[in-house]
Amino acid sequence: MFRFRKAIVSAVLLALAGAVTAQPILKLAGLGRDATPKEVAAWDIDVRPDFKGLPAGSGTVAKGQDIWEEKCASCHGFFGESGEVFSPIIGGVTPKDIETGHVANLITPGYPGRTTFMKVASVSTLWDFINRAMPWNAPKTLKTDEVYAVLAFMLNIGGIVPENFTLNEKTIRDVQARMPNRNGMTTDHTLWPGKEFGGAKKPDTQNVACMKDCTPEPKLASFLPDFARNAHGNLAEQNRMVGAQHGADTTQPEPKVGEKPAATPTAPKPQTGTPATGADAGKPDAKKATALLQKNGCLVCHGMTNKIVGPAYTDVAKKHVGNVEYLATKIKAGGVGVWGPIPMPAQTLSEADAKTIAVWLAAGAGK
Repeated sequence: MFRFRKAIVSAVLLALAGAVTAQPILKLAGLGRDATPKEVAAWDIDVRPDFKGLPAGSGTVAKGQDIWEEKCASCHGFFGESGEVFSPIIGGVTPKDIETGHVANLITPGYPGRTTFMKVASVSTLWDFINRAMPWNAPKTLKTDEVYAVLAFMLNIGGIVPENFTLNEKTIRDVQARMPNRNGMTTDHTLWPGKEFGGAKKPDTQNVACMKDCTPEPKLASFLPDFARNAHGNLAEQNRMVGAQHGADTTQPEPKVGEKPAATPTAPKPQTGTPATGADAGKPDAKKATALLQKNGCLVCHGMTNKIVGPAYTDVAKKHVGNVEYLATKIKAGGVGVWGPIPMPAQTLSEADAKTIAVWLAAGAGK
């Protein structure tokens, strides 16, 4: 009797679950619409460790080198070893690591740093990230074959594939078997409970709650003295114009517990230089120039009044008052060494757009 009653209850619950599942999606009049298949496909670009979602395509190491030198080397170095802008990508991996699937330098005391190829376990992660986020100033602009080519070049300089290698949706599976840290990622937790990741059954942490000898209030063991807070300039004025992280106003003492931080002072207005003269003279259009800076990703590396990767526009304006021709040429051609060791790549904007920005800079970069 008990078994019969249990079976009836189970059947009722299943019927209710089916009824709930069959309910139509709630729609509110005049609010939103269904996404089209094309719109869904535009967002559905992730590539998984089992290579589901990987599009067909191919690229050679040689082609990847050309793309790398044009679009990647300015931030990562010609061999992926640069740490000027981002952490190095290539280095720290040995042939023995490729054989074992474990990178020894990850646990070597005193090794200076960790590169991308030392840490990443899945080659699909590299393909996916390059495809959706690179180049930094123009993400999602690489074609599928270009992504394959750039990754092939990275794998070559990392010692994983030979110079004559062609990477495609089929050969990438062979590459996975040579990733230096392919055996370095654990799935022995419940973050990924699916069968494709081994079906872990134990929790991702083994901690046991401690409910005794609790400290009523934390005590600071050390702090940065007030005189050292502003050693590198006011951090609040050195923010990148992307991201949610905001620097503290280091011109003010650190607030005590419970106190609100002091208001960040307004950044000084850019100084206006002498207007351009001669054949290159023109009326500066600050609104149009600023829009072009935003459109072409210039504000990722240059702040209006603060240095980010490259110099502030107000500093450039002070140094090159009236030099429209020079500024327009440098904007198009790029260069290195004038403001530091980090190169600015050549830009693809039109001559007219470069001239608009140059006239604005030459006139003082005013608002």
